[in-house]
Order: sequence, then structure tokens, then C-alpha cells
Amino acid sequence: MKQTANTAAAQRKPLWTKAFVTTSLANLLLFFSFQMLIPTIPAYLSQLGGDEVQIGLVIGIFTISSLLTRPFAGRALDSLGRKHVLLVGLTICTLTIAGYSFLAAAALILAARFVHGIGWGLSTTSLGTVIADIIPPERRGEGMGYYGLSNTLAMASGPLTGLWVMQAYSFHTVLIVSTGLALLSVLCSLFIRYERPQFRASEQAVQRFTDRLWERTALLPSALLLLTAICYGGIVTFITLYGQEAGIPNVGLFFLCNASMVLIVRPLTGVLFDRKGPAWVLVPGAFFTCTGLWLLSYAHSNASLAGAALCYGIGFGSLQPALQAWTIARAAPYRRGAANGTFFSANDLGIGLGAMLLGGIAHAIGSYAVMYRLSTGLIVLFLVVYGCSFWLHAQKLSRARASRHKPR
Repeated sequence: MKQTANTAAAQRKPLWTKAFVTTSLANLLLFFSFQMLIPTIPAYLSQLGGDEVQIGLVIGIFTISSLLTRPFAGRALDSLGRKHVLLVGLTICTLTIAGYSFLAAAALILAARFVHGIGWGLSTTSLGTVIADIIPPERRGEGMGYYGLSNTLAMASGPLTGLWVMQAYSFHTVLIVSTGLALLSVLCSLFIRYERPQFRASEQAVQRFTDRLWERTALLPSALLLLTAICYGGIVTFITLYGQEAGIPNVGLFFLCNASMVLIVRPLTGVLFDRKGPAWVLVPGAFFTCTGLWLLSYAHSNASLAGAALCYGIGFGSLQPALQAWTIARAAPYRRGAANGTFFSANDLGIGLGAMLLGGIAHAIGSYAVMYRLSTGLIVLFLVVYGCSFWLHAQKLSRARASRHKPR
């Protein structure tokens, strides 16, 4: 028995390879560069005289261009190659961020945001596909969990760093730092070396135009991601206004506690995904996400806000990497680019819908607390959809086993 365990451990492929570390570092630098701009560009646009509509469009235009780009990025990754698309995307991001310094009109900044969204869609879809190629299949959940930590670190510290630099120096200093980080991401990507899977020409010959842009096997996990992203969009968009409604002055505590719990949970749930399968992660993750939203809707102090954030962080930290690992596992290797494009498009769409739909609900009801309470219904729907798919899959396997054992 001991010899068998040692043999299995010896045959287990390494995760922390040079390619894995380099790709994760490139992703961290890109996301940190991006997160620094989230709170600072709207503030700068306001200084230029931009109104509320234009400030809202800063986020909306970026999301739309990124969403439109991802399906084509996925197709390009599968047909043209990972490295070329990645370098193009990162270069667009770097040049656009540097270009913000020369734009002194709100309309020009909005146009630049559209271009930046194209680069972002290309870059993030490319990095997600590259890391999927690098991670050993038997360690996919664990690898995606660790890779996702680079996003979490950037989300936790990037906005705070951007605001600090802007207050201590200027917005142009923020752009210099952000451009430098994006440029370092480009340099890191040049050193990504790995043996990309080789595909036959017949495998890549996809006939339908829609199948060239979307991956059918990714639709189920992407639909589940969409539901969770709508909830997250409601949090990042309205948490400050909810803090004013609930009398909580420091809502930044929510993001700090949420990010801290995500850092702890992601590696653990990744291993659980690899050993037990998606159900063991998705069902508890949905439960904690729903509970976190419910607790958030009743938060009226820093302590209750932190408790909600910790609970939500367990769910959020479990679901996103598990759904991405499941997406990659369901797709054929030569369709990973399209699968990632479909997956990330659902995330972009969900955050945008969360800002619009949940904002409309809050306006109609007159309460952000009730809005968060009602958004738990989306997580209940998540469980219903996944439960139905799990049952249908089990029935399919049962029929297949029965047909194999049927006497002839």
C-alpha cells in the first residue's frame, strides 16, 4: 500500500513550474495595474468636468468592449496561437494606460476606455487559456485556486494603492505606476515557455460560426458564473451607498475581509475539487455565498459587515476557480480558448447586469438591504440549475451502464 502511494506521488506532475509562476506573475501585474485605475479614473474624470452619466460610462464602455472582444479572442487563441494573442492584448493595455496621460477631455477618455477594454478582453482570456494548458489535468482545481490568488491580491490592494498614490501625488503618477506594472506584465509574458498541446487540423476545423466563438460545453458553468457575477456586480457597485444607508462608514472593511478569506479558501477548495469533483465545492460554495449576502443585508456595524464578508469570501473564493476548472475540464484541449472566452464573457456580462438590474430593483424598492436580500434568489437558482444538471447527468450514466449490462 505504501509503495503504491509513493508511486502515485512520484507520477504526480509538478504544479509550481517556471511557466506556472511566470504566468501567475504576469496576471498579478496586469490585474494590479487595472485595479489601481478602478477608483481613480472616475475621480479624474469628475475633475475634468465629467457628469454622472459619463462617469458611469467609464465602467460600462470598458465592460461592453471587453465582452464583445472575448469570443473573438477565444477563437484567435485556438487558431492563431496563445502567445501572439496574449502579447497583442498586453501591449494594447500598456499603450492605452500610458495614453490616458495625454487625454484631457472626457470624450477622449471614454474612447480610450473602449480600446482598453479590447486589450483587457484579449489579455485575460489569453492568460486563462495559457494557465489551463500549463496546469496538470489531475491538479486543475488546485492550480486554478492558486492562480486565482493573483487576482485576489490585486483586488485587495490595487484600489487602495491607486487612491493613496493619487492623494499623495497625482493621477498622472497613478498612470505612470500602472503603465509600469502593465509593461512588466508584457516582459513576464515573453518568458512564458511551455509545450503547448498539438492539435490535428481536423480538430480545429469548426464549421459553425457560433461554435467558432462560443464553446457549448462551457455554457453550463458559464451560466452558473453569470448568476454569481450578477450578485457580485451588485456588491461592488452599491456597497458604498448601502454603507450610507446602514450607517457603516468604512465599507472598505468588506473587501478586506472578503479578500482575506478568499486567500485562505481557494487553495483548499482547489484540492477538494481535484479529489472529490465539482459538487463538493459548488454546493457548499453556493450556500456560503447565499448566507453572506443574507448577512450583508442585515449588517449595521463593522462587526456584522466583517462577518458577512468572511462568509461571502468563503463562497466567492470557492465558486469562481471551481467553475473555471470545471469549464476547462469539460472542453476539449483544442477548444480551451473558446471555453475561456465563453466563461469570462459570462463574468463581464454578470457584473454589468448586476449594476443595472439590481440598481433598478433598489431604486424601485428604495432599499439596498432588501436588494441584497432578494439577490440571494439568484444563488438559490444556481443550486436549482446545478442540481438539475447533476441529476440529468446521473440519469444518463445510469442508462449507459444499464445498456452495457443488458443481455444480448
